[in-house]
Amino acid sequence: MLGIDQCLDRVMAIPGAQSVTLVDGASGLAVAAAGREDLADQHEDAAGTTDVVRAVLAAPSLRTRATGEDIEDIIVSGAHGHHLLTLLNTAFDGRLFLHVRIDGDTGNLALARIRLREIVREMVGP
Repeated sequence: MLGIDQCLDRVMAIPGAQSVTLVDGASGLAVAAAGREDLADQHEDAAGTTDVVRAVLAAPSLRTRATGEDIEDIIVSGAHGHHLLTLLNTAFDGRLFLHVRIDGDTGNLALARIRLREIVREMVGP
């Protein structure tokens, strides 16, 4: 099982990864972060992305199950890159998620999703 620091290091090794923030979705606070700090303050990042995750989970039209537990990733694509929000299924109260910024020129969104799922499985278990 991976620790938080090991997890963040492995995420930052994904081609094109610019930054990663582990966010507590219940409070909207950053638990840990790594990568380029000039892109966004980790606490602003956590608060903003928490709003996005809450909105998606609250939208009945974006889920296939009544509980909304089938949503794994949220992807926001921009002109210069992508934001990959990956929800973690943990035994903690509330919901943790990872926010990974991926450079549009050097990153590969599909590869990032595959690698991120592998890392998450090692971090939280099956």
